[in-house]
Amino acid sequence: MPSNPAQGNGMARHLRISGIVQGVGYRAAFEREARALGLSGWVRNRLDGSVEALVAGDADALAGIIAWAWRGPAAAQVEQVAVADADGAQMAPGRFERRPTA
Repeated sequence: MPSNPAQGNGMARHLRISGIVQGVGYRAAFEREARALGLSGWVRNRLDGSVEALVAGDADALAGIIAWAWRGPAAAQVEQVAVADADGAQMAPGRFERRPTA
């Protein structure tokens, strides 16, 4: 069972994915994968053509979503996945959502 980042047992990462990642179902696929891994957080398109996500959970699940982000759905062509530590304390455990483009 994933850790609750609000309790300080989990970790959070901010991802910025670039390449051909919009118009190919990337956000929906990312959301499905994150939920399957038990992660909390959100994913959204960015106006610059990238996809941004904030994910929180245990180390194995985070490693899994980062590895998946490099592949993405079949139509995606990922060029870069920038990963940074993040603060997941304000995230609701077990909740993952798709947010509007920013």
